[in-house]
Amino acid sequence: MPITVVAKVVAKKDCVEAVKTELLKLIAPTRQENGCIEYNLHQDHDNPTVFVFYETWENGTCLDAHMATKHFKSYVEAVTSMIEEKIVHKMDRIA
Repeated sequence: MPITVVAKVVAKKDCVEAVKTELLKLIAPTRQENGCIEYNLHQDHDNPTVFVFYETWENGTCLDAHMATKHFKSYVEAVTSMIEEKIVHKMDRIA
């Protein structure tokens, strides 16, 4: 069953561009991953510190594999000290 992820990342005010750069590095390699159906990054129009990923994966196994990739682990390491908040919602489509 497909799984949807909505992930919110809030950058520290002085780190917005650096966080954005790291987030953008994830796009191309992630879209090539097995099971990635949709992987889109958004930046809040009124509050540029807020970034939201909207993702769709074939299943939880594919999502787990994504989080184990080198590019994802590199992103986490790079932004850990530059973000205020990270909230990840893993959801099942019900309608």
